[in-house]
Amino acid sequence: MASLVLITQSRIHFQKPNLSIVSSPSVGIIPKDSGSPCSKARFLKLAGKVTRNVVVSAEKHRGAGGESKGKGFVEEMRFVAMKLHTREQAAEGEMEAKAPEEQRVEKWEPTLDGYLKFLVNAKLVYDTLEEIIEEAAFASYGEFRKSGLERSEKLARDLEWFREKGYGVGGPSAPGVTYAHYLKQLSDKDPQAFICHFYNVYFANSAGGRIISKKVTREILDNKELEYYKYDADLSQLLQTMRDKLNKVAENWSRDDKNRCLEETQKSFQFYRNILRLILS
Repeated sequence: MASLVLITQSRIHFQKPNLSIVSSPSVGIIPKDSGSPCSKARFLKLAGKVTRNVVVSAEKHRGAGGESKGKGFVEEMRFVAMKLHTREQAAEGEMEAKAPEEQRVEKWEPTLDGYLKFLVNAKLVYDTLEEIIEEAAFASYGEFRKSGLERSEKLARDLEWFREKGYGVGGPSAPGVTYAHYLKQLSDKDPQAFICHFYNVYFANSAGGRIISKKVTREILDNKELEYYKYDADLSQLLQTMRDKLNKVAENWSRDDKNRCLEETQKSFQFYRNILRLILS
């Protein structure tokens, strides 16, 4: 699965970082220009071996009745995503929690300043995802328009509320800018890999995001419930409709296409964890 004022219908313009997208499964994004906004981002070295092992597990899961029982490719995506959670975060998780944001949300110590940074960066990511889907460089992206899961407008309302209350709301920082730029590049050349990110960002907010909402609402927002976590229709139905559309699109993919999508999961986790980490800053 995170600045600005969409309420005024203005669009944020930010300096595009000079990035090299590396195809190696063990390497993520390398900032090439130390003066770019990405210079503050951590170098992402992803454990490709772990990802490939989980994908193999997903194939075994599929053979044991995952996709074959009518759940479609989304069940494989869910299976891989759950395996890449830490053991503290999910019963199906297999990763070891090494950073504070990888612990159970109940153990987090959020700050208001950090949470505002998170919202600003999350909004940039959602702005980018929604723009990509609207422009539809590949026809399959058009299937996901007006899903009811869109978050940009909701986040704009929340950020405007914070401004009206006198809180300082800054612009997006390296974690959000880096991820947004990567998504744009990826979406133009590899729809299968991009859809992995699309799935994980939106579905994460519908699940883990709501747990985070309860935590921050109680501890730092004086029980103020944000629009970010509200949906205008039944969430379970919105998610099921999205699962059906994702499965429909994936029906036309080869096995290699599907594996490439699954192998992108760890990158999506790493990018979004960098944004989640802001909550604790």
